[in-house]
Amino acid sequence: IPGMSGVVSAVYSVPVGEVWGREDIARLCDLSHREGLEMEVIESVPVHEDIKLGRPTRDRLIANYAENLRRLGEAGVRCVCYNFMPVFDWLRTNLHTPAPDGSNSLSYCHEELLALDPAHLSLPGWDESYRADELAALLAAYRGMSHEQLFENYLYFLSGILPAANEAKIDMAVHPDDPPWDMFGLPRILSTEEDYDRLFAALPDRRNGMTFCTGSLGAGRGNDLPRMAEKYARAGRIPFAHLRQIRYTGERDFTEAGHRTADGSLDMLAIVRALVKGGFAGYVRPDHGRNIWGEDGKPGYGLYDRALGAAYLNGLFEAAEAEIAKK
Repeated sequence: IPGMSGVVSAVYSVPVGEVWGREDIARLCDLSHREGLEMEVIESVPVHEDIKLGRPTRDRLIANYAENLRRLGEAGVRCVCYNFMPVFDWLRTNLHTPAPDGSNSLSYCHEELLALDPAHLSLPGWDESYRADELAALLAAYRGMSHEQLFENYLYFLSGILPAANEAKIDMAVHPDDPPWDMFGLPRILSTEEDYDRLFAALPDRRNGMTFCTGSLGAGRGNDLPRMAEKYARAGRIPFAHLRQIRYTGERDFTEAGHRTADGSLDMLAIVRALVKGGFAGYVRPDHGRNIWGEDGKPGYGLYDRALGAAYLNGLFEAAEAEIAKK
């Protein structure tokens, strides 16, 4: 794929909260380097639920997280994408929504989600991640947690790992809530421009950044994506961008679509132009893709459609950069 310079991956064999082996990290790097690709972005180093809950075990887990950052820095990693969403780091109600062109993609219907019984949840993409009793226990543990308490736990975590991030020269890129609203009584604290303003004011450390995910932020109709893109790029807060498209099908309903502006509800050219205008110099990936041309791949990660998306985004950046250079 022209313009593709690196791989975004992670170590999946180590339980959440434990330290990644240097040999596991080296293997990832070697696999990439053998193909002439960089291995500078990790997505993700997951945050243990005990940290989000503020349990007594969090200090040990935060120390492990910091050690992971040091080891990744030694290997040449320069950016870590992560999230601070309780229990579910993404939610969709259908993994194979068909489109008239024969493709299929992820979608979300808010009414369908509200109709689910939290005591007996069966969620697309999550039934294999939690046993029923594990999920029930987690939801019970978060019961009554306020947005303010979760935010305080988040700042505690960041205060514990940012010194290691600075030492390792790694930018931390927190992913927005996906989708950007509360659900099942679980608070979401990184959904809007105001949320990010609050975060950066509370911890102005330059390594404290965001993953600018157009699909996640764009699901919130109150978010002005071009404005946010230029603002946070200019402030040096976007080390990583996920550029993908969604099509609104209701006030809180959406279907993931092809990357072009014409295919969905987000103005991808305006967003890329805003990033370039703001001086964005971070990493980009096309993020999600449909399954097309008969592919039966992992839902949301169709290889063909993400390749098309990468080529399209290359064109947008080339056009935006040339346009702004003339001014």
